[in-house]
Amino acid sequence: MRRREFIKLAGAAIGSVLWNSTIRANAQVSRPNFVLIIADDMGWDDCGAYGHPTIRTPNIDKLAAEGARFTNAFLTVSSCSPSRSSIITGRYPHNTDAEQLHWPLPAEQKTFVERLKSAGYWTAAVGKWHLGDAVKDRFDYIREADVSGFQLPSGTDKTTGVMVAKEKSGCEHWVSTLRNRPKDKPFFLWLAALDPHRDYETGILANPHQPNDVRVPPYLPDVPEVREELALYYDEITRLDGYVGDVLKEIESQGIEQDTFVLFFSDNGRPFPRDKTTLYDGGIKTPWIVRWPQHVQAGTICTQLVSSVDIAPTILSLAGIDNSSTFQGRSFAPLLTNPQKKIRDYIYAEDHWHDYEDLGCAVRSKQYKYICNDYPDLPGTPPADVGRSPTYKAMQRLRLQGKLDKNQLACFAKPRPAEELYNVVNDPHELRNLAENPEFKEVLGEFRKALREWSQRTNYRIPKVRTPDEFDRETGAPLPNRIRPRPSKKDFQKAMSKRSH
Repeated sequence: MRRREFIKLAGAAIGSVLWNSTIRANAQVSRPNFVLIIADDMGWDDCGAYGHPTIRTPNIDKLAAEGARFTNAFLTVSSCSPSRSSIITGRYPHNTDAEQLHWPLPAEQKTFVERLKSAGYWTAAVGKWHLGDAVKDRFDYIREADVSGFQLPSGTDKTTGVMVAKEKSGCEHWVSTLRNRPKDKPFFLWLAALDPHRDYETGILANPHQPNDVRVPPYLPDVPEVREELALYYDEITRLDGYVGDVLKEIESQGIEQDTFVLFFSDNGRPFPRDKTTLYDGGIKTPWIVRWPQHVQAGTICTQLVSSVDIAPTILSLAGIDNSSTFQGRSFAPLLTNPQKKIRDYIYAEDHWHDYEDLGCAVRSKQYKYICNDYPDLPGTPPADVGRSPTYKAMQRLRLQGKLDKNQLACFAKPRPAEELYNVVNDPHELRNLAENPEFKEVLGEFRKALREWSQRTNYRIPKVRTPDEFDRETGAPLPNRIRPRPSKKDFQKAMSKRSH
């Protein structure tokens, strides 16, 4: 490790220890409770707290006003289950052995939840699960939303012995779980919504958003189909906001808000073309709001870089539990009282198979984003549910009519650039690729080096065999080779190896 990097890491570690020593030195402070509220496919700026003018999110906005709002928070991947596996293990996706969509998290992976449980915390997960069966025993209680849409029986999981109650919706049981928790223990809640994931339906709000409420990003065509779908997406965010409000009210009614750490964020970005499953900010940037009244000053704004891989070490640090050597993130606890303190120069993200094959990595600072597309021969096809959407159908039609501009054609283009570089301050939508601009040769070199060092540090490798698409890239229809449920990484790679021979 370079001396400069060692000094920086050592300083961050010492700062975190001093911060937590101060907390524990206060005899009146008990171990904090933790509540993670995880949106499903919500864009980072799709709420009032992040400047959206029309989406109605009074409770999320209140949460931000009463706590800290982070403006440079990122995920390690823009795909649902790999993102959750990364969060719960504190590891980058390719180190979890669950980097592809629907791969179950292996039992040998360490999570921060069992550390809390062993330390006397009551742990519960309610809502969307998407992590497989092997790690369910890390929680005392799971109430799992059935994402397939079928009612499943309640009962005890015969494999893990954990009580599992499955139903179609998850958010409705957030409050009852909070209310019925053991009152003699600190608690950790993993509250995972299904909103605003596709598919969308009309009539979920009495006062729905209208197409003229919509703010269309420049990489999508401004046509009725897009506006109508974005309005339905807005409705689901508002519905989610109601559940967030219910949780906050219950916390306050129990008189535990002062020492309950609440973190609201999303598992990945907006489920539209050039957002979810991409390495652009529309895919990997997330809302990130912390409320902890006893320790976080209301109205705090933090512009420092944080990553979802930092959540695990932060929670254990705040709970006074020694961090695991398996974690690859850094505690952001110092930022809660000193939002100007820098804990990292870069964040790193990955792109793996999600319905369709793809592979790539990104490095982002506060000013620049570098993307390395390992499979530039493949187009950036959006997820299959997006591919079947009215938005994508409209884009396919407009493409044939020659009515899409260069950036709106990006998800169809092949080959793609092998490298992309953006000044995200001047070009927040990442529309002007600077990778071949000689004026940015030094910047490009800096980010290539950062990615190379991270790849070596985390053992990132390009697989020997590619994973076949499970859906048609034009229609979004399932292909004959579609596998459900998907096997573990180990079994899957064995099968792919045999196929390649």
